[in-house]
Amino acid sequence: MNIASTTAVQSATAATQSSTSDAVNIAVLKKALDVQASAALGLIQALPQPQVPPLATEGSIGTQVNTFA
Repeated sequence: MNIASTTAVQSATAATQSSTSDAVNIAVLKKALDVQASAALGLIQALPQPQVPPLATEGSIGTQVNTFA
């Protein structure tokens, strides 16, 4: 008697294979998301930092505020 041909055994085997397949698919998805995250971080770090000019500390331009209307 060959028990591999019964529907119960075939259903159990298919269920085991699908859960293994799901686990592999999730692992691949996580790896792809990690790769995308590191690529995005590299692009963000490659952006030039904005140059902020220093504030005036002496002289009459930029150090005084006129408050009349």
